[in-house]
Amino acid sequence: MKFPLLSLLVFLPLVGAFVIALIPRFRVGVVQGVGIATTGLTFFLSLILWWLFQPEEVFQFTEYYAWFPEMGIHYAVGVDGLSLFLILLTTFLSPLVLIAAVPQIKKHVKEFYISYLLLETGMLGVFVALDLVLFYIFWEVMLVPMYLIIGIWGGERRIYAAVKFFIYTALGGLAMLLAILYLGTQVGSFYLEDLLQKVPHWSLSLQLILFAAFALSFAIKVPTFPFHTWLPDAHVEAPTGGSVILAGVLLKMGVYGFLRFCFPLFPKAVSYVAPFMCVIGIIGIIYGALLAYAQEDLKKLVAYSSISHLGFVVLAIFSLSPKAVTGGVYQMLNHGISTGALFLLVGVIYERRHTRLIQEFGGIAPKMPVYATIFMIILLSSIGLPPLNGFVGEFLILLGTFEVNPYFAAFEVAGVILGAIYMLSMYRRVFFGSLRKKENEYLEDATSLEVATLVPLVVMVFVMGLAPQLFLPTIEKSSQKVLEKIQVVEKSSLRVGKK
Repeated sequence: MKFPLLSLLVFLPLVGAFVIALIPRFRVGVVQGVGIATTGLTFFLSLILWWLFQPEEVFQFTEYYAWFPEMGIHYAVGVDGLSLFLILLTTFLSPLVLIAAVPQIKKHVKEFYISYLLLETGMLGVFVALDLVLFYIFWEVMLVPMYLIIGIWGGERRIYAAVKFFIYTALGGLAMLLAILYLGTQVGSFYLEDLLQKVPHWSLSLQLILFAAFALSFAIKVPTFPFHTWLPDAHVEAPTGGSVILAGVLLKMGVYGFLRFCFPLFPKAVSYVAPFMCVIGIIGIIYGALLAYAQEDLKKLVAYSSISHLGFVVLAIFSLSPKAVTGGVYQMLNHGISTGALFLLVGVIYERRHTRLIQEFGGIAPKMPVYATIFMIILLSSIGLPPLNGFVGEFLILLGTFEVNPYFAAFEVAGVILGAIYMLSMYRRVFFGSLRKKENEYLEDATSLEVATLVPLVVMVFVMGLAPQLFLPTIEKSSQKVLEKIQVVEKSSLRVGKK
């Protein structure tokens, strides 16, 4: 029997949560130490996973057990090039979130660390599940701890933001559940490999209905226009750690869901709706960028920038170009690093001034030189400046999209320009000029703990920008595999058209 590495990886945070539950509430330091150590060990296991991963193979480290065989439900997990690096992103950000939470989370510390570890188990489970029922369970498991993180440790309007987040995500999940039940009852199994034997051959009309049910849930999670309205509220009201993991990992699950399930199961529907979804992606790029430029709240600006950046990813995957899909997956990783770091940076300044309004700052670079330097590096990575990480993903997306549709690529270029405008404008107003507020004269530069959480992200910005070949070959092989069935559909359509 092979070692269940994936199960250990997924459920280790759950074990850590149970351990913390047994620790007395007043032992705050022990609670924080166990939480950080658990996420650190989980990250170490994910590095082993990466080390042992073979790019030539498809699903690896698979575990398959008949869970409820009479209902066709299985405990089936595995990883490929699409999920591997999203797992690494999750486990990489998690210890940084909990380290950053040490000085910021003052109330109900034990409950916060338990909630986060439960959330991490849910996130990792989503990326490894190969059975639709198992996937849905992990998908819904994430809702409760994220709801608690926003609703308990968030800002003044935290209850409103938490309820809005929950309602949006839960309603989308119910539509997906109905589609999952239909698939399982028709095929007799919820296991992805069993479904792939039959579902791709179903009629276009049936695939479109099923695709719509899945797509609603995934589009809300991304979020795409017009399902984006929950995101700014959730980001603004969430504590810093909640914003980091929400932007860094949870938003990627919608795109991952499209690639993992919609593309291989409903290739006819994906090929049919791809142009429409590309337009949705373009709207997200431009609309998100314009809204970001209009914001006076730093956190809202970064939140709306996420809508714009994820618009690039949606456009990339639905262009159905192997280059663009590879770039889109890479850009998800880049966005997780850069935007996660931006939320940490906003949290640093908020802890000092208890305001995020841009007009409350100005000229603080001489007072906080280390903070200003790190902020500039992360900002430049976010707008795609070479040789930082954002450039590689954006270039691949532009190249792949241009080969498919030059007009779509033109909108992407406009989005890149707008991104540079609103980010650099914000940086100029916050860090340069004269000190406009007396309170800013006494600002303390980034502490050693804050620098410790930010430096790993800065390092990854350069590593992913200068050495993309550590990641791209593995992602590319899985991207090509995902597009295989869609390419077969398109070729058969061309043959029919010629006749």
